[in-house]
Amino acid sequence: MKINRRLFVASGIGLGLTAGAARAAGKVAGLVANSEADQTGALQAAIDDAAARRVRLELPAGVFRTGSLVLRPGSVVSGAGALTVLRFIGSAAFVSATGAAGVSLSRMSFDGGSRPVAGTGALLAFTGCADLELAGVTVTASSANGISIAGSNGRVTECAISKVAKAALFSMDSTLLISGNSISQCGNNGILVWRSKAGEDGSQVLNNAISAVRSDDGGTGQNGNGVNVYRAGSVQVAGNRITDCAYSAIRGNAASNISMTGNTCQRIGEVALYSEFGFSGALIANNIVDGAATGVSVTNFNEGGRLAVVQGNLIRNLLRREHEPEDKRGEGIAVEADTLVAGNTIETAPTCGILLGWGSYMRDVSATGNLIRGCRVGVLVSSDTGAGAALISGNLISGARDGAIRAHDKGRVFGPDLAKGAATTGRVTISGNSVG
Repeated sequence: MKINRRLFVASGIGLGLTAGAARAAGKVAGLVANSEADQTGALQAAIDDAAARRVRLELPAGVFRTGSLVLRPGSVVSGAGALTVLRFIGSAAFVSATGAAGVSLSRMSFDGGSRPVAGTGALLAFTGCADLELAGVTVTASSANGISIAGSNGRVTECAISKVAKAALFSMDSTLLISGNSISQCGNNGILVWRSKAGEDGSQVLNNAISAVRSDDGGTGQNGNGVNVYRAGSVQVAGNRITDCAYSAIRGNAASNISMTGNTCQRIGEVALYSEFGFSGALIANNIVDGAATGVSVTNFNEGGRLAVVQGNLIRNLLRREHEPEDKRGEGIAVEADTLVAGNTIETAPTCGILLGWGSYMRDVSATGNLIRGCRVGVLVSSDTGAGAALISGNLISGARDGAIRAHDKGRVFGPDLAKGAATTGRVTISGNSVG
């Protein structure tokens, strides 16, 4: 019979350098895979023993029914990939750690069975944990959040989270690398990166696949988002594929210096890429949006929302929400204050390709070098006398059915096509646009 390290670990026998890990793993060797027995006590004892010895706990293959488990400082627990399944039988958080540095979970599955989760509101809950690592972990069937992380730093990578009633991953007051994860079938949100008060965060949300995010708890945008960043500054959201979200693919709320770059967003119910309320600074660049009510919105100058670059995005196949009494949308890009809109390609927007300003809420906006095709109106610019300056220059506008550049009063289009000849009104400058 061929002997290997995994056999040693699973059987509780070890030699040489594997002895420490094997002794810790030996504490769970007596567990019977696929048994109906409650194995909480044995698993907790193994966790405590391995942490005390400062060795890795390696769980064998099998399905193990367990209640709440508490990780200790330095707990490093791994399994045999999809072959190791911990199945929740109820109580508080499935797995939790508080004030525990150096915790690591890898290569195992946690099945919540949609059982009620008391206290923490998540299957896996971590508070005040420095250098936290979750890698290659599967979390499924949570009646609340999948994973919650508060006041911590670390990494969540290559995990799969699905069938959660609330959010897949809820980060509060933490700085995390969230990368390469697969997230689907969420009741309210995919990834939440929040702060209890506005401040620097620096989390990175990179190269995740997020799909099928509903808005079960309703609202006007607090739910239904692939990624939601709230009051967290300097968060990077890049390279993600986000599809089939009830509201937004990426939504920054009071999130200053947010960057949304290189994401692909499809079949989004409201605004695909959103920077709203009291923020200062947003970079929205090189994204693809295929199917949404609005491609990009940079808004709420009335709440202090300002300062953005919207550049190099490909936006198409937009729709108007005719069922909504007022908020019908249908714009490719909508901006309000201190924003450059440049080098974007926008196709088939049923309201307009670019919307500049809303009533008096417009200041120092520039739309230059954009390609706008097959939209009802190419560019709409606010006519309010209290609005600030706008530059509309060097755009190629093709097939605009109701005019290339026109004035609007809070969405009501009126007046002549301003693209017919250069125009300067003192606050709006229009020049060098090509209309076909």
